[in-house]
Amino acid sequence: MRFLPHLLKRFIRNGRLTVVAPDGTRDVYGSGEGGPSVTIRLHDDKLDRELFFNPELVAAEAYMDGRLTFEDGSGVYDFLLLFSVNRTGLASHPVQQALRKAWRGLKRWHQSNPLGRAAKNAQSHYDHPPEFYRLWLDSQMIYSCAYFPDPEASLEEAQHAKLRHIAAKLKLEPGMRVAEIGSGWGALAIYLAQQGAHVTAINVATEQLAESRKRAEAAGVADRITFFERDYRELTGTFDRVVSVGMMEHVGVNHFDDYFSTVKRLLVPGGFAMIHAIGRMSPPGSTGPFIRKYIFPGGYVPALSEVFASLERVGLWAGDCEILRLHYYWTIKHWRENFEARRAEVVAMMGERFARMWEFYLVAVELGFLHGSNMVFQLLLANERDAVPVIRDFITDDERALAATGQ
Repeated sequence: MRFLPHLLKRFIRNGRLTVVAPDGTRDVYGSGEGGPSVTIRLHDDKLDRELFFNPELVAAEAYMDGRLTFEDGSGVYDFLLLFSVNRTGLASHPVQQALRKAWRGLKRWHQSNPLGRAAKNAQSHYDHPPEFYRLWLDSQMIYSCAYFPDPEASLEEAQHAKLRHIAAKLKLEPGMRVAEIGSGWGALAIYLAQQGAHVTAINVATEQLAESRKRAEAAGVADRITFFERDYRELTGTFDRVVSVGMMEHVGVNHFDDYFSTVKRLLVPGGFAMIHAIGRMSPPGSTGPFIRKYIFPGGYVPALSEVFASLERVGLWAGDCEILRLHYYWTIKHWRENFEARRAEVVAMMGERFARMWEFYLVAVELGFLHGSNMVFQLLLANERDAVPVIRDFITDDERALAATGQ
């Protein structure tokens, strides 16, 4: 191999990576301490050059296609854990620095989500059969960060706690009109309707909307929820509350002002919004090539500086900001373990290549929340400075009141 050793000698400091070339020769990198020991076999001579120039994308694609395999019991988790504990070394390599600079330069093009394209980008991820997601999500099929009052809580408990936490922040009163931007499989809309709200929920994923309507009917609240297949920019009317969970990551940095302007426009005087999204504690960056190409096209995890700069431009008050740091790590760990336990069923339903892609995705994002800069933020936003109660004790008080009644 001519190219890859130049990268791996600088990159692998913690743990150990053994690379078996197509001709059977073996090269070993790393100290063996501070990380896992992983053995990979390359089945294609072209991988030497391809991995050197774009390891984050090519490693995933090579695994999906069977051109890269794992030996000695090591698998995707140990492989990506090795990358994770050596991420600083990878980012410092001159070729990787140039690649990241190019990605940042193309950031606005990668994240262009005009009407029409935004729906196609979202549908590429969410419009898989509901049966696939049912294999590894909780019973309510909540596909966003849970809220763990205790790290040992079950996924079911933590996802229900998340619904309660959000409802408490919204400070709902019976009869309030709530707009939900990005409604997923309908769990939050159903929960808010059960608290007496009238919910208008929008989504661009057809499969999710069909499942959501079934779930609302089964829960007995279909008369209090209206589901629309609609882009957030097309939503009209005014509402007492606006809530958006796991949606801002799909907006794209070009459209942050559109998103927050929509929130501003939808609120009645004295109303406020709750935004829940993945963010990064590091400066603005770009979306990794594997996630961008295969998982969330058009998606981007924003720095808080980008979020608050948009709020300043649009003119919204941030009444509260909470940072959830390890909660998504715990959530995705549950998802990944559930997925692994049902992997054979995933393969039967979606195929081996898809299963490998999803396996790579779940491990990568889990470790991103453990060793990387990712976290989740929750914002309360309003047009007026005092729309959100000025003392945040109401959140804890309302949360405990809901819990006391078993909600």
